[in-house]
Amino acid sequence: MSKVILKGFILVPEEDLPRVKAALPKHVQLSRAEPGCICFSVTEHPGNSLRFDVYEEFVDKAAFEQHQQRVQASLWGAISQNVVRHYQIFE
Repeated sequence: MSKVILKGFILVPEEDLPRVKAALPKHVQLSRAEPGCICFSVTEHPGNSLRFDVYEEFVDKAAFEQHQQRVQASLWGAISQNVVRHYQIFE
């Protein structure tokens, strides 16, 4: 199986920004600790404080799907409900 790469960005509604920024470090930490995670990065865009650039690599589709399931059921999943996601996924 080949690895899965997700890259793109999220746009955070201004009213959600404090909660998203507060929860982001734990979300990144938990994601990096998942089995099959090769790389996981979410960084604030220098020109737009509401945009965060996202880059993820997982060893295979199964690991990526497990990550997605965990995120949906997590605190991050609840806090980031209103975030607009602009992603491309490559297998």
